[in-house]
Amino acid sequence: MVGMLTGRRIRRLGAMILTRAKISSYSATMRRKAGSLVGLERDILEAALTLRGRGLVEAHGFLLAKTIGDGSDAKRLTGYGTLYKALDRLERAGYLESRWESPDYAAEAARPRRRFYRITGMGEGALADARAADPLTARRAVPAGSQVT
Repeated sequence: MVGMLTGRRIRRLGAMILTRAKISSYSATMRRKAGSLVGLERDILEAALTLRGRGLVEAHGFLLAKTIGDGSDAKRLTGYGTLYKALDRLERAGYLESRWESPDYAAEAARPRRRFYRITGMGEGALADARAADPLTARRAVPAGSQVT
């Protein structure tokens, strides 16, 4: 049974108590090995390379989500809030760079501005390391046009 306590927003699941500090998506610092990628972060970098192989050097979050959703590991993307938190973590780690779309272009298209993301050399290296460390995907084909070995 799940119960909510006001103030600290503690969730009780049976005998286990989860606080925001213990839930990685709300924690400023995730508990994991330095330089390692969680599944969704790896999927984002894979999607960025796939799109680059198709001629798109940068992509907005929704296109990255669609690319991940079209792939075999679509279950990892549970919500757009999860995606944008992961994009922020990847950018802070130096694995992605981003820029905002021109407000004039967005206004002309009658929609909100989009943020475009591009994988960096560090991101390619982190993805290569993640691929090498995972024996199930170490032999996965590299998307055309990517430089990850």
